[in-house]
Amino acid sequence: MSVREVLVIGAGPAGMAAAAAAAEAGCCVRVIDDNASAGGQIWRGYAASPAGGRAPRFASLMLRLTSSQVELIAGARVIVQPARGVLRIESEDGCSDLRYDRLIVATGARERFLPFPGWTLPGVLGAGGLQAMVKAGLSIAGKRIVLAGSGPLLLAVAANLARQGAKIAGVFEQAPLGQLLKFGIALAAHPGKIVEGARYRAAMGQASYRTNSWVTCANGPDRLRSVTVSIAGKTGEMDCDYLGCGFHLVPNLELPRLLGCTVEGGFVAVDAAQQSSVQDVYCAGELTGVGGLEKALAEGEIAGLAAAGRPATHLFSRRDRQARFARSLEKAFAPRSELREVAAGDTIVCRCEDVRKSVLEMMHSGREAKLHTRCGMGPCQGRICGPATSFLFGWESESVRPPITPARVETIAR
Repeated sequence: MSVREVLVIGAGPAGMAAAAAAAEAGCCVRVIDDNASAGGQIWRGYAASPAGGRAPRFASLMLRLTSSQVELIAGARVIVQPARGVLRIESEDGCSDLRYDRLIVATGARERFLPFPGWTLPGVLGAGGLQAMVKAGLSIAGKRIVLAGSGPLLLAVAANLARQGAKIAGVFEQAPLGQLLKFGIALAAHPGKIVEGARYRAAMGQASYRTNSWVTCANGPDRLRSVTVSIAGKTGEMDCDYLGCGFHLVPNLELPRLLGCTVEGGFVAVDAAQQSSVQDVYCAGELTGVGGLEKALAEGEIAGLAAAGRPATHLFSRRDRQARFARSLEKAFAPRSELREVAAGDTIVCRCEDVRKSVLEMMHSGREAKLHTRCGMGPCQGRICGPATSFLFGWESESVRPPITPARVETIAR
């Protein structure tokens, strides 16, 4: 009997858990990730740093991957599916085709950006992007930081930046207080998350955390100098060196859509074993609902066991509990309707092609906007403006065309 070949796309928590479970069940497993090492966004850089010692789950998963001889192909990206059961990848060394019997997609999520005047100024970054830059060596000691948008990531980033010596000028959450209180009550079933949130808040020190608030404008002639903030209906200006802004997270659906997986409500639809609508293609982590580390680990384990043909029913209750949390998280931090009016007519929405809101307002669909303005057709392939236009105008992605990431001409020609 031949050994089952399992290919995992994404080496974050979900992908690592899936790869470990499948390999321990006797499969030959390869993991593809576009970063230099495993860990994803949550454990970025831990593999090459003593910081890994502060994350026992990361260390445990790395040991499982090493012990079961999982092959990690780092610095590589999926470009296209040239045939069923085959993915073409590209790295600095060139391109190659990888065959598989089972595929597990765990490509995670990215921040949702909603445009506002000045959001293209140097110094305005995604909240998670700012944190990643600090982890990569950006010095922010003594810098004044404003964090704004929505979601638990704001608190986590504020805490981490404060530990690096940043002066947190304020955290501005767009969700109303009443909505967050309901979410807080639901957290009673997840005491560990309450403790985690309390730790983040304590690390912020005296920095203010304001609900029902959002940035309406980033100010500066050449780079960010200050932000204008709406706080409970009243506006004020605040000096800062960096603005980290993001409105919760959206899943990276490009590969699942390319493969033909059914997407419902903005997430990949899966069965109890994490299998998508496409036979032998499994999805785990943020692709099926943004729910954090615990959900990603549980779904990854289930997907890995299922891909190996092993039962995973003992993990279903744990996964379902975290899936319920993900749904409550999505509801609590959904962007409010007032944010649609923040961008002015001359505010750029598609940064790659310099398309402004006033031009897009004359379009009737995303397809029409592409044909007439090239909105969503730049290097990011709609990863930034896609969620924005979905929120602003109700446009949904109609299709994904290869290559799903920028690729060399030789890769495309092949």
